[in-house]
Amino acid sequence: MPLDFAATPPAAELFDGAAKAVADRLNQASGTLNKSTQIRRFYDELVGWQERIGGDDEKFKQFEAFIRMLNAKVAYAKGRKLVDEEFERWFRECIKSTTSARALDHFRLHFEAVLGFLKALRG
Repeated sequence: MPLDFAATPPAAELFDGAAKAVADRLNQASGTLNKSTQIRRFYDELVGWQERIGGDDEKFKQFEAFIRMLNAKVAYAKGRKLVDEEFERWFRECIKSTTSARALDHFRLHFEAVLGFLKALRG
C-alpha cells in the first residue's frame, strides 16, 4: 500500500496495518541495526519540524528543504551501519510523500504508530 499522507481524512490503515507492517520489517534487522534510540532520533527531529511548522503550508514550503535533508541524515546513518536498508527505504518513501503541513503531521502520526508497534514487538 503506498503511503498517502496528504489524504483527508487519512486512511485508518496508515496508523494501524501499514504501521505494523513497517514495524515488523524493521524488527527483522540484526541486533546492531535499527536500535530504538537511533530510530527515535529521526522521530524526534521530525516532531521538531512538525511543531515548528504546525499546520501552516507557507511555513512548510519555507522549511521543506530542511525536511528533505533528513534523507541525507538517514543515508549517513545507514552508511555508519546504524539503520538498515529497510529503514532507509521506508523513511525516504515517507519524506517523498510529505508534500504539505498536513502530510507532515500524518507522517509524524504514522511514525509514532510504527514506534508503538516496534516497542510492542521488542518488549
